[in-house]
Amino acid sequence: MSFEIVTSTPLRDVPHDYAPPGSERWFRLTDGPDAGRTLFYYDHVTGSGTPEQTVLFVHGNPECSYTYRHVRDALMQSGRPLRIVAMDHLGFGLSDEATFEMVDMHHAANLRQLVEHLDLRDVTLVIHDWGGPIGIGAFLDEPDRVTALVALNTTVFPMPSEGYTYKNFPFPWLAWCWTPFLIPGRLWGGVASYVVGHAEPQGTVRFLRGLTSHLVRFARRRHAPGSADAVFSEQFRSRANATASKRHVRQTPRWGHGYRYEDPTHGAQDNHAFYRRIQDTVPREWGPAGREIPAAGAFGSWDACGKDEVIAQWQDALPQMTPHTQRFPSNGHFIEEHRGPEIATAILALRG
Repeated sequence: MSFEIVTSTPLRDVPHDYAPPGSERWFRLTDGPDAGRTLFYYDHVTGSGTPEQTVLFVHGNPECSYTYRHVRDALMQSGRPLRIVAMDHLGFGLSDEATFEMVDMHHAANLRQLVEHLDLRDVTLVIHDWGGPIGIGAFLDEPDRVTALVALNTTVFPMPSEGYTYKNFPFPWLAWCWTPFLIPGRLWGGVASYVVGHAEPQGTVRFLRGLTSHLVRFARRRHAPGSADAVFSEQFRSRANATASKRHVRQTPRWGHGYRYEDPTHGAQDNHAFYRRIQDTVPREWGPAGREIPAAGAFGSWDACGKDEVIAQWQDALPQMTPHTQRFPSNGHFIEEHRGPEIATAILALRG
């Protein structure tokens, strides 16, 4: 690590490739319940000449901007002139600790402040997991800033009941939505390191063996310092971060439908209107009825957000995504951990 960490993050052993050297930045939020808290982001221009587009990576849970490193590096190696921006939400990566049990609409409001601060325009928006509603939600007031969209195992639509859902995936007896109740916060980092780094199709025995191994490593602080497993786990060494992350998972049975819960600090929280607005904005602004922006999708099939029914929702809203959709049966939810070069190629192909 060649830069000073100025936040309350518990993540201290930062790998050398966390961000392109010299691109590390800090942004202090000025509005909302998190005013005064600091976000980490990087802002890097690659290639020569004026950047032809700004690629904005928006991560989900329980990951951070580091999960996009393979896509980012492939873009940098392409030689194309690009501006590449990625940030860590509060409670993740190198940003300040979470201040309450935050969900998508809260992170979207924070990201909106960063977008306006940097005046990001001509944006190719790359979204994954909860980064879908977070990323799109950040542009609801100014959708013209986005000129291309790439969706990676995410949805902003009501989760279809057919096939995998987060109430029966990865296994009916151990659904993802139940893990916050079964795994204590002090071990949540072990869950994160396993599911992010090892999200490929697997049976019960392998899953339990792998998960148990990562829980033990996290408890005993035995993830190799500076490794990807350490990044994804150590960010949850903070109780506040673990609690906020688990709230996202508790929301998964209502993904895209809207969700109401009581936060101990701020009381009733409800994102029903947030989702309705996203679902109205996407086809109206970015589909054939609007600007019909270039769109692509890459989906790992072993996942509720990668099933055909979710892909069909994206293609109904954005028909232009249909010829630019890739399915990867041998991969699961964290597709960018395994298909970085393919995703980078898809990003570059959208703009010629």
